[in-house]
Amino acid sequence: MPAIFLDKDGTLIENVPNNVDPQLIEMKIGAIEGLQILSKAGYKLIVITNQSGVARDYFPESALAGVEARLNEILEKADLSLDGFYYCPHHPNGVISEYAIACECRKPKPGLILRAASEQNIDLANSWFIGDNLSDVEAGHSAGCKTILIDQGNQYQPQMSRLGIADYILVNLSIAAQVICKHSISNFRVSGMEL
Repeated sequence: MPAIFLDKDGTLIENVPNNVDPQLIEMKIGAIEGLQILSKAGYKLIVITNQSGVARDYFPESALAGVEARLNEILEKADLSLDGFYYCPHHPNGVISEYAIACECRKPKPGLILRAASEQNIDLANSWFIGDNLSDVEAGHSAGCKTILIDQGNQYQPQMSRLGIADYILVNLSIAAQVICKHSISNFRVSGMEL
C-alpha cells in the first residue's frame, strides 16, 4: 500500500519553533483539504518529523504524545486519522547524552521512512514525501519515494539537495494532493491498468 509521508512543522501545521503546546497547533492552509483528497485516494498518512528539541532539552520526549493526540483530534473532526507519527528526538549537538547522537532516523537520513515502510508494509516506489525543507526531499529520495517541496517563500536556491530537486515544488498540501492524484492516474494509464 502506498503512503504519503508528511513533515509536520511548516507542512502540515504552522511552524512554531519547538512548540509542544497542543493549544498552539494550527493546521496549514490547504492541509485538511489535501489530506482528505489523499485519504480518499487510498494513501496512508504518516508524519515523519525531526524533534531535536528533546536532545536540546527544550521539552521532554513525553510531550510529543500530546502533539500527536492534538493532531488526531483536529483530523478526527474532518473524518481523517494518521496512520503513523514517527519522530526523531536526536541531535549530535544535544545536551542530553542519550539523545546526543548521530542517528539514522534524523532527516535527511531515511531511517524513519524505512521503519514505517517495514512496520506497515508500504510500497515506497509509489509513495510520496511532502515537506518544506530540502532535508525532507533528500530523505524521501533516499527511501525511494517521489517528493514534493512546499515552498514557503524562504527556500534555498536553487532548491537542490545532494539527491536532486524535488519532483514538484508547490505552495500547499491541497495542491500537492491534486498533483499526486493526477500523477497516479497518469501512471495507471501508461501501464495499461484500468481505473
